[in-house]
Amino acid sequence: MSRRGVLGLGMLGLGIGYFLWYTPYSALAKGLSGGLLPGADEPVGGLVLLPAAVLGQVLAMPVFVYLGGWLKYSGRREIAGRSIPFPSRHTAWSAFWMALIIGTTTLSFTFPGASIVFMLVLMRISTLVNAPAVDLIRRHKIHWYSAAALVLCLLSAVIALADAANYTLTAAALLCLGCYAMGYHNRFRLMSAHAKTGDPLRDRRYFIEEHMTAPFVLLLMVGVPALIGQGSWMHDLRVGFTSFLTTPAVFPALLIGVCYEGLFIMTSLIFINRREFSFGTPVHVCASMLAGIAASLVLHGVFDSPLPSSAQYVTAVMVVAAAFILSWESVRVLLARRRTRRAAVLDGIMFVCGGNTSRSPMAAAIARAELAANGGTPGRWIGSAGVSVRSPGAPLAPEAATALAELGIDPPLDHRSRQLTPAMCAATKMIYCMTRAQRDLVVELAPSAADRTVCLDSEADVPDPAGQPLDAYRFCAARFRTLIRQGLREQWA
Repeated sequence: MSRRGVLGLGMLGLGIGYFLWYTPYSALAKGLSGGLLPGADEPVGGLVLLPAAVLGQVLAMPVFVYLGGWLKYSGRREIAGRSIPFPSRHTAWSAFWMALIIGTTTLSFTFPGASIVFMLVLMRISTLVNAPAVDLIRRHKIHWYSAAALVLCLLSAVIALADAANYTLTAAALLCLGCYAMGYHNRFRLMSAHAKTGDPLRDRRYFIEEHMTAPFVLLLMVGVPALIGQGSWMHDLRVGFTSFLTTPAVFPALLIGVCYEGLFIMTSLIFINRREFSFGTPVHVCASMLAGIAASLVLHGVFDSPLPSSAQYVTAVMVVAAAFILSWESVRVLLARRRTRRAAVLDGIMFVCGGNTSRSPMAAAIARAELAANGGTPGRWIGSAGVSVRSPGAPLAPEAATALAELGIDPPLDHRSRQLTPAMCAATKMIYCMTRAQRDLVVELAPSAADRTVCLDSEADVPDPAGQPLDAYRFCAARFRTLIRQGLREQWA
């Protein structure tokens, strides 16, 4: 698969990938902690195996990043005269909470007396509560489907916890689950504020900065207590960094980290999707629950480990049902939009650039003027948008307004920059981009519009005049008018 294709995977592909990584990950964690795997003569404590799992992810992460080709999207900082990939403040905070999620997820599968399915039920209930909670904070409205999903989650929790004969839930396990829930709540909050925009460049930057930072943050979170070495839990971490690394059991522990690196990519791409968290949650929940069941069956078949109880299977089904209820509104809206797009007559023209403050609004204004002067089709709309808008709502650049006025064209003084969306592409007959790179981003955003997306100048890119003297804007405007008069007007008439 191409590097761009990895980031363009659909939800179904991400769910399958998540399942394929989560199954061995959870099986290895439970099998190693239970002393079932070859090389583990006795059960290995979660805090003992955690350092090796972290090291496995730290080693695997650069390989996955290189193969994915994502490092180019990261922000950078000059350090000792060299440009180094460096996270922004909000992605660093998100990486901290993600590191907490990684560590507590691994530990959750190592507690004796608690099956993979049981711990997954409790973890996914917290995710199902967190996802709509963040959405509802943003919307300030409680929907019936969110309430129904939460009620079903609470009921499943009651059933799972009432099955007291088939699990052991220690104070440490409860603390671990609490930290896991807190991690997801804060990660969702930061992601909703700084990503999930539909802007491919902005979302990819958030994705890679969080991704490359979280394993090293987790390494610090377990490494510093190991160096201190005070108390039993710090001592266990120190053992994990020292004598445990010389045992045969270190290899499956390293593989735990490698597998988490793979599922980290899948879950991040699921949640960073521009739709609300409630839309991606069913994929996340269903894939992980199925993976937990598959891992339990594998451990039972190979090592004769105990299967989860019937009550735990029932609660797993209830959690999956809650996830689907939570997504009801998102699916309904999505289907309605698709029906509307199929029924609509595509008659719009869209000009696309980067920030939507200079080139595309200038081209749109010139096109409107040309159509008006030559009897263009009444009612046809002409718009503009950007593929990397960093300041939504920004006005037309003053130099662009001056260049248009000098051509005798009224500048669109009410213009406000906006991010291009799939819905805009679906409702547009033709999309004209300023550069080939921007065309590629549009096609990735809306593959169905590929045959309607072209470069305004088929021979060369139109450079961005931003930050240059007024003459650059004048040259750009004159070039747009020439292009439109030479060929585009005839196509629209």
